[in-house]
Amino acid sequence: MLEEPTGNQDEIPTTIPHWYDPDGSPLTLESGDGATVVDDEGEKYLDFASQLYCVNAGHGNQQIIDAMTEQLAQIQYVSSSKHSPVRSELGERLVEIAPGDFSNVMFSVTGSEANELAVQIARNHTGGSKILTRWRSYHGSTYGAGSLSGDPETRALVESHAATTGSAKFLPPMSHPSPFNADSPEELAELAADHLDFVIRNEDPDSIAAIMMEPVAGSSGGYPAPPGYFARVRELCDKYDILLIADEVITGFGRCGEWFGIETEDVEPDMITFAKGVTSSYAPLAGVLVRPELISGVQEDGFDLGQTFGGHPVGCAAALAAIDVYEDSQIDNVRENASLFEDGLAELESQYDVVADTRGRGYLWGVAFEDPETGEPFYDPRVDSDDEENPVWDVISTLEDRGVLVGIGRPATQILLSPPLCTTAEEIETVLDALDAAVADVF
Repeated sequence: MLEEPTGNQDEIPTTIPHWYDPDGSPLTLESGDGATVVDDEGEKYLDFASQLYCVNAGHGNQQIIDAMTEQLAQIQYVSSSKHSPVRSELGERLVEIAPGDFSNVMFSVTGSEANELAVQIARNHTGGSKILTRWRSYHGSTYGAGSLSGDPETRALVESHAATTGSAKFLPPMSHPSPFNADSPEELAELAADHLDFVIRNEDPDSIAAIMMEPVAGSSGGYPAPPGYFARVRELCDKYDILLIADEVITGFGRCGEWFGIETEDVEPDMITFAKGVTSSYAPLAGVLVRPELISGVQEDGFDLGQTFGGHPVGCAAALAAIDVYEDSQIDNVRENASLFEDGLAELESQYDVVADTRGRGYLWGVAFEDPETGEPFYDPRVDSDDEENPVWDVISTLEDRGVLVGIGRPATQILLSPPLCTTAEEIETVLDALDAAVADVF
């Protein structure tokens, strides 16, 4: 059972988990199949977090496992400075499925590093240094990606001993509560875009290399943009000669019902960063898709940066198989069932005053909670002390008791539902019923 911290453990484990809480008690998972995982005591859970919003194809997909095994039998590793047939094939496949005029791929290992690589390309191409990102965004936790992140907790921890430079923040159009006083989604899009225009002019357009945004906010709450917002962002980028980078680390590879989340906005970015779902996280792999005009400098002058495991052949084999799986049926499955989330969560919001907001797209949804008497979160980690209780953790714990795993948002005033793309309508209904019961139990 996932519990809010209450006391100290006697010993630090030999293997310290990431996001380690010495007072927590994380599950030990031993196996999985489809949308289900099993712990070391044989308990089954519907994995509606896809672990870290990444096991897109589901657990135990034999097609991906076989492709990885076949690659291991052929050649296990090829230097990232050399060519590999499987790596080249994946690059061609990614260019094929990407929207718009993308011509090349540069591989890395993690989403954080993919975002840093995109920033490096943007700065080299434009001569500008600043990258604009949204407050409350999350783009990674390394020093470079951490400075890009608008999540206060991540950025404060990264910058506690070494300040990072070259980034500025702007307000997102969607958050709860919204920073803009708009009477319609269309007005909200205009106000938010006007604000971004002001930030660009205030920072000096010539100093800005790129704007980086997730098409649908990932761990910061599953927020989609209001209609017309991304079109205005694209216009601003074109007006001021700024590049638009779509961070698709979470939203890529079917999560939003299209190959890439930006396709749901009908806008073409200049770069797309990806990770997580490209292999269904069966192996670490990430990278950047770039438009042809951005790669001309690399073609002429070379590129003197790299990583040992960038474009690992086993990861590339996993990615090719995962893309086949998504293309065969899973993206269609998301399109067919996404309305179940939308309708079910809307009903939950209308039924419970504590459910302040539900939003999302495809198989990526956020549910925010607030005190109906104050209109504020029950607990806000940005301003409240650690001693205060947060009932959102109780919702997550109650769901776990009912055999459902979900994610915690940034900030921890919300939960995230992000199941594997193979998740069925029946499994969605099961989790919506469990969430209904959990909210009733906690509140």
